[in-house]
Amino acid sequence: MSTSAQGPGGGAVATADVDRSDLEYRAWLKEAVRKVQADANRSADTHLLRFPLPEEWGIDLYLKDESTHPTGSLKHRLARSLFLYGLCNGWIRPAKPVIEASSGSTAVSEAYFAKLIGVPFIAVMPRTTSPEKCRLIEFHGGQCHFVDDSRKMYQEAASLAASTGGHYIDQFTYAERATDWRGNNNIAESIYQQLRLERYPEPAWIVATAGTGGTSATIARYVHYMQFDTRICVPDPENSCFFEGWTRNDLTATSDCGSRIEGIGRPRMEPSFVPGAIDRMMKVPDAASVAAIRALDRVSGRKAGGSTGTGLWSALKIVAEMVAGGRTGSVVTLLCDPGDRYLDKYYSDSWLDEQGLDITPYSAAIDRLLATGVWTE
Repeated sequence: MSTSAQGPGGGAVATADVDRSDLEYRAWLKEAVRKVQADANRSADTHLLRFPLPEEWGIDLYLKDESTHPTGSLKHRLARSLFLYGLCNGWIRPAKPVIEASSGSTAVSEAYFAKLIGVPFIAVMPRTTSPEKCRLIEFHGGQCHFVDDSRKMYQEAASLAASTGGHYIDQFTYAERATDWRGNNNIAESIYQQLRLERYPEPAWIVATAGTGGTSATIARYVHYMQFDTRICVPDPENSCFFEGWTRNDLTATSDCGSRIEGIGRPRMEPSFVPGAIDRMMKVPDAASVAAIRALDRVSGRKAGGSTGTGLWSALKIVAEMVAGGRTGSVVTLLCDPGDRYLDKYYSDSWLDEQGLDITPYSAAIDRLLATGVWTE
């Protein structure tokens, strides 16, 4: 049997049937997918921790502790999904580098999966990324490629992929489509399963910060698909355009500089951020984010990264609104990654001074809320 194809000049050229499968590549692909899926099969679910609130409020606040993943952050889920997506689409190939634009945690997790399947990995990152994240990327066999302007990460990653013949995995485009939002033990399904035996099994609010926007999209879509009444709030740090883009319904919104809260906040409206799926956004001062993670450390003995603080500040504000309105229920936010990656930043008073951040009024607001149930800023 023969077929016709277009020749270089546009004319029809007779061709024989061609089997384009490569047995060696297909064997490599099957083994790579098996290894990535086996990683998930070996992993237990992450914990749902309670943040202590006065019992008489009738409100339960939980943190989904994503720091217990093998690579220590929420981004482990995303990296696994992105690698499966890239492998099954035929984009990730043997011996060819995988390249990512990342402010840190995603790159740590992707370096882990690249090493797992035996391909090189290059992370294109802002020069201000924490040294501990850089160390972890290199620990997993990845290479750090720095840019001075975070807004140029995308172009630099695409350029590196073109020059090396590698694959730009592009978390900001593919995060929301690589994850199965209908279930399959995604983070949303996990939260609801873990709340089954709690006194308020269907949370009033889930608070999810946005870097790519993929996590908030996954949770919001799952909530709508399952017909829950839960509302989704996305807090946004300073120097990020998501809040402005959402409030103005402007998908072209931009920010002139990068976020100080690593892992969240973007200078452009990312393709994986789905504004229509969420119910509320808050703009959170960076000093408030730091105050919140220091409060978490005081009440629970757990240090977390700045993005956790952004979410916790917003969750506490929602709790205060519920107290003021005489409402009961549960609120869930995310513990995105551990604080030991940021000891020289968010836990350093000298860094706060350098950045001109005063956390005192925000720490006082949290302490006042926990003592009296009254929220003031």
